[in-house]
Amino acid sequence: MTSLLQRYPLPVIVLAQLFGTSLWFSINGVWLSLSAELGLAESDLGRLTLSVQAGFIAGTLALAVTGLADRFGASRIFLISSLLGALANAGFVAGAGVFPLDSLFRFATGLCLAGIYPLGMKLVIAWTPKYAGAALAWLVGMLTLGTALPHLMRGVTSGMPWEWPLFASSCLALLGGLLVFLLGDGPHLPKASGRLPLRQGLSALRLPRFRAVAGGYFGHMWELYAFWTLVPLLIGRELQRLGQGDALIPWLSFAVIGMGAAGCIGGGRISRTLGSEWVARRALMVSGVLCLLYPWMNGLPPALLMAALLVWGVAVVADSPQFSALAAVTAPKETVGSSLAVMNAVGFGLTLPAIWLTSGLWNAWGVWVALLLLPGPVFGLWSLSRGKPEA
Repeated sequence: MTSLLQRYPLPVIVLAQLFGTSLWFSINGVWLSLSAELGLAESDLGRLTLSVQAGFIAGTLALAVTGLADRFGASRIFLISSLLGALANAGFVAGAGVFPLDSLFRFATGLCLAGIYPLGMKLVIAWTPKYAGAALAWLVGMLTLGTALPHLMRGVTSGMPWEWPLFASSCLALLGGLLVFLLGDGPHLPKASGRLPLRQGLSALRLPRFRAVAGGYFGHMWELYAFWTLVPLLIGRELQRLGQGDALIPWLSFAVIGMGAAGCIGGGRISRTLGSEWVARRALMVSGVLCLLYPWMNGLPPALLMAALLVWGVAVVADSPQFSALAAVTAPKETVGSSLAVMNAVGFGLTLPAIWLTSGLWNAWGVWVALLLLPGPVFGLWSLSRGKPEA
């Protein structure tokens, strides 16, 4: 079984990543039936979503500061995180609607995801280092689909008992953990020594090229999750202008966010010839231009604005795997896992104020909140221009 899996390491890792990250937005996917049964409001959804984000940030910081991501085998950490994450996700069923127990279960789920997403990136580098940008593109593409799927589920599973999808995502996470454990750690990174000192995950920030790449990633993250949060609101505005109801919002939101998977995979293919930095720069440029122009286009036909959102959905995440590939190349080889973990921790930390600002000002500013996303691409491009990392 192990030898069979090792013949196709990238599909195994990508599939396991999709299964594992199904825990991330599992609550969002069943929200209509869950909220109807327990009498929860949209503000509770925001609270639970931010609990997962906070848990992920805490987990990645812990990995980065302690160096655990490089002390132990990535496949073992992935398996343990998948097991504990599946239990925390299933435990939410017992604590749903009971504050703060429900938030604690979601925080624990996010904590475990820190051992799935960054470690999945390390495994990709370990198994397929030659075309890391293209390989990581598949990985982030699966994460993007995982983000989009809840919107699809909101459209098609409103009558399903909300417990079933949660238990299903827990089972998928367990399966993903087992697949990675059977696959193993990969031949292209040094074996974990178990003797790395604390704070090794921060050592890469001393390197100018790594700082430049990390800065580009931070700017990208400022925009990414805030944009994904705004998508249903922006689509709802255009549907209202068309005189349509809200029934199409989840379907169109799935389309806009899900298109990002195509952007990741397409960008990965381009990176094999033009390089990861070239793809990252162009994606930042396109999304930055849309941040700037979209509010000024608010009087144009709704169909045209929805088409612009589809383009934005592609560009906004196409650079993400390329930043990870560039970071993996520029980080010290013996601390790749911890270096990626610290970059993820800071990047996801920046999503919190960006989401808070844009969603909080939506009622007052409307589409003009898109301008608040613009500093992200601008800063990202400025940072890349200072470091000149190699693709």
